[in-house]
Amino acid sequence: MPTPQPHKEDRIRRRPWPETPRLKTDPTVRSPPKPRSVRLSASVLVWCVLTLNGCTTLGPDFEEPEVKWLSRWQPDLYGQVVDPGKQGATDLRFWWRLFDDPVLDRLIKQARQENLSLRIAGLRILESRAKLGIAASTLYPQLQQFSGAVRYEHIRRRGGNVANEDQSFFDYSTGFDLGWELDFWGRFRRSIESADAAFFASVANQQDAQVLLAAEVARLYYTHRTTELRIRIARENADIQRRSYEITELVYKSGEQSELDLQQAKTQYLATLATIPDLQVTLTKTRNALATLLGRPPGELPELDGWHGKLPAVGSLSIRDIPARLLLRRPDVRAAAWQAAAQSAQIGVAESDFYPAISLFGTIGWSGNSLDSTPNTGLLAVGPSVTWNLFDHGAIANNVRLQDARLQQLLEEYQRTVLRAAREIDDAAVTVVRTASQQRVLAESVGAARRSLDLANTRYREGYADFQRVLDAQRALFSQAERELITQGAHVGAVIELYKALGGGWLEMPLQEVVPAETRETMRDRTDWGGLLGDPHRAPAPNEQTPTTGSQQHE
Repeated sequence: MPTPQPHKEDRIRRRPWPETPRLKTDPTVRSPPKPRSVRLSASVLVWCVLTLNGCTTLGPDFEEPEVKWLSRWQPDLYGQVVDPGKQGATDLRFWWRLFDDPVLDRLIKQARQENLSLRIAGLRILESRAKLGIAASTLYPQLQQFSGAVRYEHIRRRGGNVANEDQSFFDYSTGFDLGWELDFWGRFRRSIESADAAFFASVANQQDAQVLLAAEVARLYYTHRTTELRIRIARENADIQRRSYEITELVYKSGEQSELDLQQAKTQYLATLATIPDLQVTLTKTRNALATLLGRPPGELPELDGWHGKLPAVGSLSIRDIPARLLLRRPDVRAAAWQAAAQSAQIGVAESDFYPAISLFGTIGWSGNSLDSTPNTGLLAVGPSVTWNLFDHGAIANNVRLQDARLQQLLEEYQRTVLRAAREIDDAAVTVVRTASQQRVLAESVGAARRSLDLANTRYREGYADFQRVLDAQRALFSQAERELITQGAHVGAVIELYKALGGGWLEMPLQEVVPAETRETMRDRTDWGGLLGDPHRAPAPNEQTPTTGSQQHE
C-alpha cells in the first residue's frame, strides 16, 4: 500500500552530527618523507575506503503493511458520520468540550500537567533520543585513545676501570590511536534507522497516553457525577418511603391496619437506605482514582464540591472524517507501525555479521628523552584491518531468523491493533446510538411510574386499594428512576469511549510541555543533557507519521 513520506522539514530537529575528528601533530616534529609510491598508495586506499563506505545496505526496506479489509470498511457509524464539509463537527483534539463543562475542562488540563504516567511517557521520549544519539555516534571513529608516559632514570656507575659517574634523564612518549570500523554493509545505518523509528514510536506512545488520560479523566468525572445523582435519587425515594412508613405506623397504632403493612413499609424503607453506603464507597473510590490521575493523594477534590446539576444531554454526534482514516491516525496504531519499522532494521544489522568488518586504524606517536645526544622520534602509521567470523556454526543465520520472526510478530501485532481499533470504534458507536434511544423509553417509563405512585397513594387513602399497591409503585419508581440515570451515565460513557476509539484527545507537544520545567531542571542539574532538554522537537503530523524505508529516511 503506497504511503506518503514525511517532509524533510517535518523530521525531528536533531543536533548536527559532529565533524570527523582531525589528527593534530606537533609542527616541530617531522616524520621521515614517504616515497611517492607509498603516499599515492595510501591516498588511493583511503579514497577507495571512503567511496565504498556505505555503498551497501543489507536487510529489507520497511513498508507499512497493508490492511486488506480496510478499504472495504466504510461504516457511517450508525448515522454519525457527516459530510466533511459540514460545519459544527467536534474537534477531535478537544472532544470533551461538547459536554460544555468547565470543571471537566480544568481537570483534563491539570491532568496533562500533573499526571505521572504521562510524564513517564515523556521521559521515554528523552530515553529514545539518547539511544538515537548513541546509534548515530557509530558512524564516526569508534576508538580515540590518547596515551602518554614520562619516566625518570638515574644511572650510577661505580668501580671497575671506568670513572665514577652519575647520569639522570627523563624518557617521555605520547601517542594517539584512532580506530574506525567502516559501515560497508549498512550495519550502523540500519541501527540508526531502528533507533529513529523507536524514537517516533515513543512519541506515538506519549500521544496515546494523552488519549487514554483524557478519556479516563472524563469517564471517572462522570462516573462520580452519576454516583452522586444515584445517591440523591436513593435519598429522595427513602424520604418518600419513610413518610409511608410513618403513616402506616400511625395507622397501625390506631388499630386500623395490620402489622403486615407496617413491616412491609419498614422493609422497603430500610432496603432503600441500605443501598446508599455502597454508593458512597463507589463515590470515594472514584474520587480517589481521579485524584491519582491528577497526581494528588487520596482525599477531597474541591473541584467536585457544590454540584447540583444533571448529566449533560448529548445529542447526535457529528464525526467529520472517514472512520478508516481516523483509525490509521490513532497513536497506538502509529506506534505499532513504528515498532515494526524499528525491528525491520534489525534484520539488516544481523545480516551484516555475514560479511567482514573492515576498519581503519591510525597511530601517531612521539618519543624522546632529555639527553642531548639522543634524537626524538615520531611515528605515523595507517592501515586497514579485516575481521570476519567465518565459522560461526549457524549463530549468525539463526540470529537473522530470530530478528525476522520478531518482525513478523510485530507485523501481526499491527494487524491486530488495527482490527481491535475498528472493533472499539464500532462497539462505542452502536452503544451511543442504542443508549440514546433507550433514554427516551426510560424517560417515559419514569413518568408512568410517578403517575402510578400518585394513583396508588390516592386509591389507598380512599380505601380502594391495599398498601401493597403503594409499595409496588414506590419500588417501580425507584427502580426506573435509577435505571434511567444509569442509562444516561452509560450514554455519556459511550460518547467518551467513541472519541477515545477514534484516537481523539492528543496534541503535538514540544519537549517543554512533555517534561515539566521542574523535572527538566532537576535532570539538568544531575546530568549534562546539552541542548536536548530545551529542544522543541516536533513529532510528525498524523498524515506524516508513516514509517519509511531506510533509503528514504536518510536521504
